[in-house]
Amino acid sequence: MTRPVELAPPFSGRWLVQNSPADRVPSHGTHLFATTYAIDFVPVDEVGRSARLGLRGLVRPEPPQAFVGFGRPVLAPSDGVVAAVHDGEPDHDAYRGLPSVGYALTQGRRAHGGWVALAGNHVVVEVRIGVFVALCHLADGSVGVRPGQEVAAGEELGRCGNSGNSTEPHLHLQVMDQLDPGRARGLPLTFGNGIPHSGEIVDAP
Repeated sequence: MTRPVELAPPFSGRWLVQNSPADRVPSHGTHLFATTYAIDFVPVDEVGRSARLGLRGLVRPEPPQAFVGFGRPVLAPSDGVVAAVHDGEPDHDAYRGLPSVGYALTQGRRAHGGWVALAGNHVVVEVRIGVFVALCHLADGSVGVRPGQEVAAGEELGRCGNSGNSTEPHLHLQVMDQLDPGRARGLPLTFGNGIPHSGEIVDAP
């Protein structure tokens, strides 16, 4: 098996882990678009909530700005060179409760739309030759780097948003063996102390 790519947490503060490759591979139920070992991080508050869930959230979509992590900085998880960026996709409403059912039914349409429809606004960093880290669902207008730019681990790349295939503001991270996700193979990753499991909360300095 390929040795896991070691990364630093791409954020600070408190984030909830979802869809972790520590629990199953492929972590997102598919190998498509090199998501084999992808992992999701949802920013949460001190008691582990991404947002208060009231009656409105159970029956209606919610604005992404209502979530505590919307706009939190997303950081480079390693030194590297920016290989690709995409910005300009809108941050759509968040879907919890009953609205999430209807949103799930449109999953196929988004997948048919290709990588950008799924990833939304994103940055891809080449952390070593032939190893690319994609950070996805960034907030509209928040990407602050450009292709060819050298970045250091911990440098801000953009901000957490709700663009692309996302039910609430979160960060999707994956490692690939080439820049084109449609042709790439997903690579395993680790965060120093290993891979956190789904449901765990990561507190990063």
